[in-house]
Amino acid sequence: MEDQMTNAQLAKTQAEIAKIMAETVKIQAEARWYPLVVGAALATVLITLTKLFL
Repeated sequence: MEDQMTNAQLAKTQAEIAKIMAETVKIQAEARWYPLVVGAALATVLITLTKLFL
């Protein structure tokens, strides 16, 4: 019984680790694109303001 419980706990822990690793990959990918998105948004704002006032 203890071996089964230990195996179940091990399987749960491995699943949690896999989930955290997947979340880490997702966050890293988002962090990679974030500066590009912010830069594009700022460029759009500058272009819009320039066209509005000129």
